[in-house]
Amino acid sequence: MKLTGNTLCLLLLLAFSACQQNYTPKPRGYFQINFPKREYRLFDVPGYPYTFEYPVYANIVKDSLFFGEKTENPYWINVEFPSLNGKIYMSYKEIDKEGKNKFQKLVDDAFKMTYKHTYKAEYIDEKIINTPFHVTGEFYDVGGNAASAKQFYATDSSRHFLRGALYFDATPNADSLAPVQQFLQQDMWHLVETLKWR
Repeated sequence: MKLTGNTLCLLLLLAFSACQQNYTPKPRGYFQINFPKREYRLFDVPGYPYTFEYPVYANIVKDSLFFGEKTENPYWINVEFPSLNGKIYMSYKEIDKEGKNKFQKLVDDAFKMTYKHTYKAEYIDEKIINTPFHVTGEFYDVGGNAASAKQFYATDSSRHFLRGALYFDATPNADSLAPVQQFLQQDMWHLVETLKWR
């Protein structure tokens, strides 16, 4: 193939102009998440010692195993968010004055389980729970790359103790999970604020 003078000049001009462009790397991005519209329904199963409202885009699944062992009682459930790849593990314990489920021990255990995340946490904010339905407790917001960034315990201090922890089926990454965690935190608060004992 024979190149003419005009073609050669054009090719050289293109080559030089292409080399002088500044390359700008694209910033790192994350997938866009389309959050569902907030609507709630009542969890009110006969025989359970509690009721609460949970999102219509969640499923309630009975939890029968805890680290391969049978759960302490039949009232352990998971609130699953399939479209967001998350799950609130909820464990219920009946408070007793003499056995292994003394009130202060349950509170201490909930505190210890939350503070196990301190090696990955940047901060842990605690908020008091106190509702008109005789539900008290604490809500924990764990910052950083902790496995469970949102946790709570709720109780009436005499008979009922419920603990919840939000986990995702993904590697903990505070930046990428932050929008979903914030979205589900509002749903967790709604669950706690509508929680009633039987």
